[in-house]
Amino acid sequence: MDTKDIAPGLEKIFKDAGDFLPLNGTDYVEFYVGNAKQSAHFYKTAFGFQSLAYAGLETGLKDRVSYVLQQDKIRLVLTTALTSDSPIGEHVKKHGDGVKVIALWVDDATKSFEETTSRGAKPFMEPIREEDENGYVIRSGIYTYGETVHMFVERKNYNGDFLPGFKKWESDYKPTAIGLKFVDHMVGNVGWNQMNTWVKWYEDVMGFVNFLSFDDKQIHTEYSALMSKVMSNGNGRIKFPINEPAKGNKRSQIEEYIDFYEGSGVQHLALATDDIIKTVRELRERGIEFLPPPPQAYYDEIPARLGTHREAMKEDIQQLQKLSILVDADEDGYLLQIFTKPLEDRPTLFFEIIQRMGAKGFGAGNFKALFESIEREQSLRGTL
Repeated sequence: MDTKDIAPGLEKIFKDAGDFLPLNGTDYVEFYVGNAKQSAHFYKTAFGFQSLAYAGLETGLKDRVSYVLQQDKIRLVLTTALTSDSPIGEHVKKHGDGVKVIALWVDDATKSFEETTSRGAKPFMEPIREEDENGYVIRSGIYTYGETVHMFVERKNYNGDFLPGFKKWESDYKPTAIGLKFVDHMVGNVGWNQMNTWVKWYEDVMGFVNFLSFDDKQIHTEYSALMSKVMSNGNGRIKFPINEPAKGNKRSQIEEYIDFYEGSGVQHLALATDDIIKTVRELRERGIEFLPPPPQAYYDEIPARLGTHREAMKEDIQQLQKLSILVDADEDGYLLQIFTKPLEDRPTLFFEIIQRMGAKGFGAGNFKALFESIEREQSLRGTL
C-alpha cells in the first residue's frame, strides 16, 4: 500500500502506546451477492477489474461459489450461496448485495485474533491454516458493526494467486483497467446513537485512533444531517469513517441506508486513482451513473476553496464540472472526488472515486453539495 500517514504525529502516538495490531493494508473485500457470475461480469465490464481466482463446485465446494477480481492493489471477492439453507443466502435475503468481509493483511493472524478477542471482539472464525501446493495461509476473523466481519489474513508463506482452495480464473474477456489503485478508505453506517459505541470499540479492540470528527452542525442541509468520526490504524493504511444519523426535518441518507440494508453495514468503498478525469470519463462511457452535479456556484467558488493550493491545481475546472467531480482542500493539499449512485437496486452500497493531491481529509467542504445531490435522488425514490 502506498498511502502516507494521514495525520501529523499519528505514527508517534501508536509508537508511544505500542501498536498491538499492526496492519499492512487491505487484503480483500468480500461481497455476498445474489449472483456472483453476473456480478463479476458487471465489475469487470464497468470498473475494469480483471479475473484472478475462482472457487466453487469445480474446486470441491458444495455450498457456495466465489469469483475473485483484481485491479492493482484492490481485490474484490464475490460470493453466492448454492443452497437455500446457506447463511450466505440469508445474508443476501436480509441485506441485499453488500460487503460481508473486510480482510486485513497482517503478519500474524493468530496473534491478531488473540489480541482483539482478549479486548472484547466477538469471534467469527478461530485461526485456521489453509494450504495447498503453493504454501499455506492462516486466517482468523472477528465481527464488527452489524454482521460485518474483519478477517485477518497472514500470507507470508503463500505463493499462490489468492488463497488455498481457489484455482486460477482464466478468462478470454479482459476489459481494460480504468486506473483504480487501492482502497483509500471504507465507510460504515451505524444506527442512532451507535457511532461513539463503535468508535470506542475500534479504539479498545483494534487500537485505532479517532483523528477526525464531524457533527451535525458541519454535515447538514435544510432537510437532513449526519455525524461522522474517522478511525485510523497506526500507519494510516486502514481508515474507517463511521456515520450515524442526526436529527433533521426529513430522513437522511444514513437512515435510508439502514432501512434498506436492514441494519448497520458498509456504506461505500473509496477507491484511489492517479487520474480521476480519465477514470471517471471511462466509467461514464461504461455506463456507471454518478450523483447529480452541484450547481454552477459550486464550481465558481473552487478557486476560493483551494486557497493557497490554487496555483498548484493542475486540473481544468470546466473539465471537472463537465464530469461533476468535486474539489476540496486542507492545509496539506487538495483532493478530487466523485460518488456513484447505488450499485444495487437497494439504495445502499456505492463507490467513491478519489484522487489525493496532498490532502489528507475526506472532502468536508463537499459534504453539503454531496448531501444535496443525494437528497435529490432520495426525493426521486420517495425516501427523503
